[in-house]
Amino acid sequence: MSAIAAAGRSRRRAELPVPAILIAASVTGFTVTALATGQSAQLSADGVIAVLERVVALGLVALGQTFVILARSIDLSVANLVSVGAVMASWLMQGDPAMMLPAVAAVLAISAVVGAINGLLVTRFEINPLIATLGVGLVLQGLLSASFQNFAGAVPESFQVLAYGQVGPVPYPVIGLFVLAGCAAFVLRSTRFGAHLYATGGNPDGARLAGIRTHRVTLAAHVICSLAAGLTGLYLASRLRSGAPWVGRDGIYDLESIAVVVIGGTILAGGRGGVWGTLAGVILFGALDAAFTMIGIDAFVKQVLRGGIVIAAVAAYAYRTKGHVA
Repeated sequence: MSAIAAAGRSRRRAELPVPAILIAASVTGFTVTALATGQSAQLSADGVIAVLERVVALGLVALGQTFVILARSIDLSVANLVSVGAVMASWLMQGDPAMMLPAVAAVLAISAVVGAINGLLVTRFEINPLIATLGVGLVLQGLLSASFQNFAGAVPESFQVLAYGQVGPVPYPVIGLFVLAGCAAFVLRSTRFGAHLYATGGNPDGARLAGIRTHRVTLAAHVICSLAAGLTGLYLASRLRSGAPWVGRDGIYDLESIAVVVIGGTILAGGRGGVWGTLAGVILFGALDAAFTMIGIDAFVKQVLRGGIVIAAVAAYAYRTKGHVA
């Protein structure tokens, strides 16, 4: 256990600068852009909160994606599962407050089942996670497209509080994102499951020899990831007041969640990283979007610039770590 503890301390020391660097870059870029474009009002508390609120959905998905990447896996089904969650929630509720709890329970149950299927395909059937989760995502999208062509149902006003309620000036979704990030960080750093997850991702063979049931750990990571996608679907249904089969796909939550996780210092090889780096990567994306909007950059050019920034950030991190491939 002393060797594991020493590895954990070393891992924490390696990760600490990553969130700080990303947050500093976000604050600097956002501030400079706001001042240069004469939109200093964006630097107010309301402007900063608006940036954070804009990335809540991506942040929720990315928290779940962090778990599977730490386990040396990946999940490309999350975007379509977000759509499933949003559509199922609004379709089951049909504007009836009495159906809120059953709809939420159904969405989370479906998400857990999808996560379990992903985990079993990866562990028991030993299918490459890229192929397995992509296939599951395509099945979900096909079922959605065959059943729904437009917005489905509606959520009651009482459910919309999830997206539009606030404590003082801070919206519920922003509070919820940071609370969930804190819970995820606690699980990863202070529980046996967290230690087993890092061990499974860092050295699967060694973890198995140490008695860790790596298949169960990976399966659990996939279930957590899918539950996070389901929560995102519920949030988007609340925000949009309904669900649509394209809401997850158009949000590009699969690829962008992977990008922010890797930018945050979690390596694709598994076993190294954490949720605070992921959250810092999400904030960086939010600050970039806000800066591009202030400058007036075209939406397509935004994607090109963001792609270039992702490549540069990951290359810089890979060079800094010298020996780990991100």
